[in-house]
Amino acid sequence: MGFNGTIWRLRRGAELVGEIAVDDPDFPWLHGRFIPGPGYDDTLRDLFDRELALLERLDEEGSDESAEAWETVYGEVNRILVLSGPQGVNVAEFLLHIRGDRAWFRWIGPDGPDGPDGPDGSGEAARGVHD
Repeated sequence: MGFNGTIWRLRRGAELVGEIAVDDPDFPWLHGRFIPGPGYDDTLRDLFDRELALLERLDEEGSDESAEAWETVYGEVNRILVLSGPQGVNVAEFLLHIRGDRAWFRWIGPDGPDGPDGPDGSGEAARGVHD
């Protein structure tokens, strides 16, 4: 199974933050349309805006200070949100960016019963977030 046309869900607890409809599977990155859910509020929008701004600063400066600032903000994303694949299995770790109605992400294996089979049950295990 390919990833094009799949729907991934982002949640905060039981609340749906949004869905990502994959339309550009450039593995290991998947790109798609971000469809906000009821849980995508101004706080989360600001968090993702801040994350991208810090990532751009890190790309420009490459300093330890920039890296620490980005890691702190992104740690908050991973702490409060869960990403699940098309079959509903949560991924263990993910790197996600949202800008407007576009999202792009990569992940490390599921945090569930499918083990290395991948969150879509296809047998395609994910590569590491930092590959």
